[in-house]
Amino acid sequence: MSAKNDYQVITESEQLAEICRRFSASPFVSIDTEFIRETTFWARLCLIQMADPEVAVIVDPLAEGLDLAPFFELMRNEKVTKVFHAARQDVEIFVKLDGAVPQPLFDTQLAAMVCGYGDQISYDQLVYRVTGVRIDKSSRFTDWQRRPLSQKQLDYAVSDVTHLCDVYRFLKANLEEQKRSDWVAEELAVLNDVETYRTHPENAWKRLKMRVRKPRQLAVMQKVAAWREKEAQSRDVPRQRVLKDEAIYEIALQQPRNAEQMARLRALPRGFERSHSAQALIAAVEEALAVPDDELPSIPKPRPAPEHASASAELLKVLLKMVSEEHGVASRLVATVDELEKIAADDHADVPAMKGWRRQLFGERALALKRGEMALLLGNGRVRAVQVDDMQAAAE
Repeated sequence: MSAKNDYQVITESEQLAEICRRFSASPFVSIDTEFIRETTFWARLCLIQMADPEVAVIVDPLAEGLDLAPFFELMRNEKVTKVFHAARQDVEIFVKLDGAVPQPLFDTQLAAMVCGYGDQISYDQLVYRVTGVRIDKSSRFTDWQRRPLSQKQLDYAVSDVTHLCDVYRFLKANLEEQKRSDWVAEELAVLNDVETYRTHPENAWKRLKMRVRKPRQLAVMQKVAAWREKEAQSRDVPRQRVLKDEAIYEIALQQPRNAEQMARLRALPRGFERSHSAQALIAAVEEALAVPDDELPSIPKPRPAPEHASASAELLKVLLKMVSEEHGVASRLVATVDELEKIAADDHADVPAMKGWRRQLFGERALALKRGEMALLLGNGRVRAVQVDDMQAAAE
């Protein structure tokens, strides 16, 4: 199917209901969105693109009077697979609007990593490698909420789902051939969990750098970060527009309890101390200062690595690279650098690399390497793993 001209732009509820009935009979539908969020907390949905191998449409959610209920009904239809590339942001929008994750879901970026196409490959690169088609990305950062949209914008938008159909079928066949469909299903658990897309103000402090050294300071940082998160959500503005990160750090350290003390903070704009927000922040500080000493949060402390752990981690990096190349899977999907360091320090590290298919592929070999049961040899420009017992037997 051509990515251009062979598509319909939907602006009326009746049209949307009809096309969703059409897609409900398809085994899968590819989906993408265009949105903006530079000036808001929540992403503003500007377009929805959908396609199956025969039909492509663009839905304009900003069209006056358009009822998106048929679309969300399609998203909940478990007989139709919903195909995304890098699904997280798109699904986050749908969860905010409908409260549910589209089911069942397939992410071609994740599947491409399992099939050996590198770490987090972009959509246009994946389309080119699978189909040989180059996509014009020049319209990517245009203003999607401005109407009318240009023909170039519409053509670009629909290309994000027409080629996705071909990519999905190719990757699905590849996964089945390599018997790795279960790997992808395991990875999709996070994307399928509705909690992945929900923001909890009490956890907002985890987005910040740990610039405090005392439990009381951390308590203040937690309360202030939670206030900012609630305020940003309720006003639908970016977090930094409510309060800069630097201001949170300074408030945590200085702990102002009145407007005069608030006025002395360099990270706050002049006159901020007279605002309603300043009073709310002072209340958050007071709440943190009222926490009993025995209930204060603990400062996260990095566990000291045992001797030689750094060298072990470097050796595990070589093993990871070898295993990833051998099995044609993105190394970052198998294990991260942080996970390698934890495995180097602890045989029982609670990390994804030591669970499920990753443990079978890499984890068991990592432990064997640490125990001295396996060695890495370099020859003819390639690294290979050999069992130490086999080496000793050959030597005898």
